[in-house]
Amino acid sequence: MTATIHTLLVANRGEIACRIFRTCRALGIATVAVYSDADAGALHVREADTAVRLPGASPSATYLRGDLVVAAALAAGADAVHPGYGFLSENAGFAAAVQDAGLVWVGPPVKAIELMASKTRAKELMAAAGVPLLAPVEPGAARAEDLPLLLKAASGGGGRGMRIVRELGDLPGELTAAAAEALSAFGDGEVFAEPYVERGRHVEVQIMADEHDGVWALGTRDCSLQRRHQKVIEEAPAPGLDDTVRDTLHEAATAAARAVGYRGAGTVEFLVAADGRPYFLEMNTRLQVEHPVTEAVFGIDLVALQIRVAEGEPLPSLTPPQPAGHAVEARLYAEDPARDWQPQTGALLSFDVPDEPGLRLDTGYTGGDTVGVHYDPMLAKVIAHAPTRTEAVRLLARALERARVHGPVTNRELLVRSLRHPDFVAARLDTGFYDRHLAALTAGADEADQRLAATAAALAEAARRTAAGGVARFGAWRNLPSQPRLRRYRSEPDGREHDVTYRTTRGGLVPDEGIGLVAARPDRVTLETGGVTRHFAVTTGGSDRVYVDTATGSYAFTALSRFTDPAERTQPGSLLAPMPGTVVRLAEGLVAGAAVEAGQPLIWLEAMKMEHRILAPASGTLTALHAAPGLQVEVGALLAVVTETAAPAVHPAEENA
Repeated sequence: MTATIHTLLVANRGEIACRIFRTCRALGIATVAVYSDADAGALHVREADTAVRLPGASPSATYLRGDLVVAAALAAGADAVHPGYGFLSENAGFAAAVQDAGLVWVGPPVKAIELMASKTRAKELMAAAGVPLLAPVEPGAARAEDLPLLLKAASGGGGRGMRIVRELGDLPGELTAAAAEALSAFGDGEVFAEPYVERGRHVEVQIMADEHDGVWALGTRDCSLQRRHQKVIEEAPAPGLDDTVRDTLHEAATAAARAVGYRGAGTVEFLVAADGRPYFLEMNTRLQVEHPVTEAVFGIDLVALQIRVAEGEPLPSLTPPQPAGHAVEARLYAEDPARDWQPQTGALLSFDVPDEPGLRLDTGYTGGDTVGVHYDPMLAKVIAHAPTRTEAVRLLARALERARVHGPVTNRELLVRSLRHPDFVAARLDTGFYDRHLAALTAGADEADQRLAATAAALAEAARRTAAGGVARFGAWRNLPSQPRLRRYRSEPDGREHDVTYRTTRGGLVPDEGIGLVAARPDRVTLETGGVTRHFAVTTGGSDRVYVDTATGSYAFTALSRFTDPAERTQPGSLLAPMPGTVVRLAEGLVAGAAVEAGQPLIWLEAMKMEHRILAPASGTLTALHAAPGLQVEVGALLAVVTETAAPAVHPAEENA
């Protein structure tokens, strides 16, 4: 079959749709996006030449509706469909429907998808082809010596329907749960069991095949670092494999492709035991998420090759290009690894990854987009390619460390720490990496560094207020420039609180003792401590959120003051209500003309079911009193005035004491 593709619809969303569009632009192919209502403003919609709405928000009502996708392709005048990965990418019925509609299917033959769709049937086929396998275990006949067992969904992937069973008594319940999850995710509740290999490595081989009997085995990838059986960090080539194991994997992957008459891009996945023996896991009849590391090492574009093969052309040569260097990919997720990998949502205020030689960013988001609740929380893939593994790992870790990602909590810090962990650096890789190291990898940031970042946030805020034409004062009722000012921050997501004090003097801002201020602007602060100068980029977000980016880490804080600081707009000596509330009592004998001492409680205000004390800002005379018990006041209401008659005492000014 020979066909020329002019307009291609991508039956997917987000990062993979944008990545395929990039190749299409380079090849002169027009692009069509499909989108759900939740994705109406998404990046893949903005980047496509044409877009077709799929009414609804859930995957089952939109991206999993093959009939709607085919109708969209026809309506937009597309002549080909690329499925990406996930959703309908391994659905034989969808592939057949695309072809029945007269469209070119940029994917493997329907028969190959059918043969590999069931992992149980695929294993039978691979056994016949001589591919090494783990012996299956009949769940109903499992014995204690068969443990641990791995339960897996016969259809689908992505870790869904997968359970590890270590106790025989847990097997019935886990079987039921795995079957229910598989049925919900893939419409097929079939589950099988096989031995679970402790500390095994997940190694795969990229296959590219044409209809002219050409098959390329494009090296190996290691995908052992996983959470919930989903990959987090991948690299090519898989490190530490001897030539015998590598040759066995290449031969087995090629045999698997030929056994099903494969065409296009596919991946044959293996489990490599600690003794080096490989076992076939499954064949993914689609492009993999981690395909960029293979592209980097071999200097090829797998999507371009997919399109070429779909048009009926042969692969460029009988053998693949020679590999060069090493590539590592990290998946950046909007999730909190310290809280059971909980997905996070919300506005992605800033998203900036360094653009350096050897780095590649595949993403479906830009700053200003919103991470919603309906789809996978992966924000992007960051890929580094360098001559050696050490250089590639170092480049990737540094790029992630310098990235500015403001908004939902992400796994960025976990990725940096993982890449620098001694076991990863030494290529001691297996699928239990996070089971062993997660607690250490998700520990809170160094408290001293965190406090220094909070100090930078406070000084940037002071500089911002000064630049706006006011005096940098932060006490809602203590407003003399000579007094210390207090800003309180809570670090996110670990919840650690930091009290930052500083002074506003004629010479400028003076931070805590031991910290020297070199320069302060609303968006950048330079501090000196211990003889070392550090720069801090400060960005404000919504809901009192502040982001501080440094050369060695990033921090997110919530300013704990919930009210504006009306004291900044008044003359010294004015005591203003820091929040709406009711005056409940006054200091005994408090009248106009009374002498007061600095720090003396003068007025008690009840707000938000708590009492807040309003203190005398200085020693002097109460020259005006407007507060009285029972009086309801708004934020900023003038309660009293103190005229200073002596040198002020030094007390930190709490904004919400």
